[in-house]
Amino acid sequence: MNNTILIAGRVITTIKTHCRVKRGFNITSDVGVRKISFSSCRNMKFVQFVYNEKPNDIRVGYLEGDKVVDINKADSSLPSNLLDILKNGDIEKVKKLKSSNPPSVPLPSIKLAAPIHGNDKVLCIGLNYKDHCEEQKLTPPEVPMIFSKFSSTIIGQKDAVRLRTDVTDKVDWEVELTVVIGKKASNVKAANAFDYIMGYTVAQDISARDWQKGTRNGGQFLLGKSMDTFCPIGPCITTSDEIGDPQNLDIKCSVNGVLKQSSNTNQLVHKIPNVIERLSSVMTLLPGDIILTGTPGGVGMYRSPPEYLKPGDVIQSEIQNIGVLETRVEKF
Repeated sequence: MNNTILIAGRVITTIKTHCRVKRGFNITSDVGVRKISFSSCRNMKFVQFVYNEKPNDIRVGYLEGDKVVDINKADSSLPSNLLDILKNGDIEKVKKLKSSNPPSVPLPSIKLAAPIHGNDKVLCIGLNYKDHCEEQKLTPPEVPMIFSKFSSTIIGQKDAVRLRTDVTDKVDWEVELTVVIGKKASNVKAANAFDYIMGYTVAQDISARDWQKGTRNGGQFLLGKSMDTFCPIGPCITTSDEIGDPQNLDIKCSVNGVLKQSSNTNQLVHKIPNVIERLSSVMTLLPGDIILTGTPGGVGMYRSPPEYLKPGDVIQSEIQNIGVLETRVEKF
């Protein structure tokens, strides 16, 4: 059922989910049916935030309706940021804390930040939606096309993408379902990949197309993808046991209220378990690493005529069961 909640002073619409069953919830991928057992319905949406009176002090919490529980204040033995909670393996301790109904604070008293920061890797999958391949008249790649962004590009809810208009005038939007790794993963088989996922968030893989695809960086993606502020994520991280099937979620992006992208994650070419198997076969994924799983059709570059972001624009990126990420666009 639909449920509207207030986040940082703004009403947004999310989809309230319920665990279908307590055991044997099936997640389907192209590696077969993956059966996961849950002891209960946790309904956890993790956020990071700052108090209005302490804008430089990042805290970690979870949403309770229109309020936030400050995890460290509820239990001082727990870290005050999400990355350290993951590194320490404290997620289950936080979930137990939830059952004690700790005190919470109203959302207007805080400002949401990126739901995770300081992580080691931001990995991205290119050409990973069938409809995105179709709009380019390309055959979907046989193996995942992987590139990266620097973790310093991460920004949060209502933060600004800052355009260096003197060096690029072709900056594009790309809404993406994003996987958050919960524990160290090396040589993980696809059949076990979901065991290593803490949850999911919304991201924008902001892209300077003239640097990514033009001649300004010799055909390499890195500089076109890693300009300052080019990785908005948020507004929260929905835990795996609440998300439902991550490969069957509605995904949308609007710019200035005009719908640009509208698809479903069932369009993914390379499913999440296969991506994690491939990545972990060559590198160790660490707690807090994020994987942007690709964008659907509707990006600006392939519109007729092409459309690009400009200062003053507002991007709204929405994924079912997670929420709405709002991003402003400003001049650097």
